[in-house]
Amino acid sequence: MIEFLENLNPVVQALLATLMTYLFTMAGSALVFFFKKTNRNMMDAMLGIAGGVMIAASFFSLLAPAIDKAEGLGQTPWIIVPLGFLLGGILLFITDKISSKVIKNSSNKKNFMLMLSITIHNIPEGLVVGLGFGSLIYGDASLMSAFMLALGIGIQNFPEGSSISLPLRRSGMSRKKAFFFGQISGIVEPIAGVLGALLILKIESILPISLAFAAGAMIYVVVEEIIPESQTNKRKDLMAFFTLIGFIIMMVLDVGLG
Repeated sequence: MIEFLENLNPVVQALLATLMTYLFTMAGSALVFFFKKTNRNMMDAMLGIAGGVMIAASFFSLLAPAIDKAEGLGQTPWIIVPLGFLLGGILLFITDKISSKVIKNSSNKKNFMLMLSITIHNIPEGLVVGLGFGSLIYGDASLMSAFMLALGIGIQNFPEGSSISLPLRRSGMSRKKAFFFGQISGIVEPIAGVLGALLILKIESILPISLAFAAGAMIYVVVEEIIPESQTNKRKDLMAFFTLIGFIIMMVLDVGLG
């Protein structure tokens, strides 16, 4: 996979990577054809691993390159990087608030609004992947780190897909329709990924703040959603170790191969 991506344009790389994250959403939604409910321990373990991968990716693949690039461009790292990091968190905070407001005020079914909430949430995730691959052209990150970043997001998309399709099925919707609405929530990621890559390729000076922005968005997702969800498991101590395992995997790949 990595060898195949190496000779491609960063925009094409971002497109393929975000299509992969979308396929994870689709795979999660496809569980509606096989199960009425999913194994809770397996889902929480996957979330824990994804959380660890994303935390490690936020530093090794995004924040550290952002600091180095800011210094190389003559910018002030201790201003630019924290600012971008905070803006990334603010964006996710705003999208969560918008989603909550829509859910509260809408007369539509709760399951449909859950799909809308996850769809809105997937937009900055696709942007994160696009920024990661777009930055490769400047030599500030490795293809492996960008790929692992996308993989981490993809893994956490798997339970998101099932969290939409399975409740829809339980509410009486046909399996095909439940699958359709579950997978469609992830289609925004390839669109956002391509836009993110194009943005970075056009304007190098915004690379440091953009990478930090992506890191802030990632950490917000992990702290606000992924880790709390995995910690609702009765074996929360074991789920914490899965988070450590995910972090180690990403760190080893980035430091060892990056």
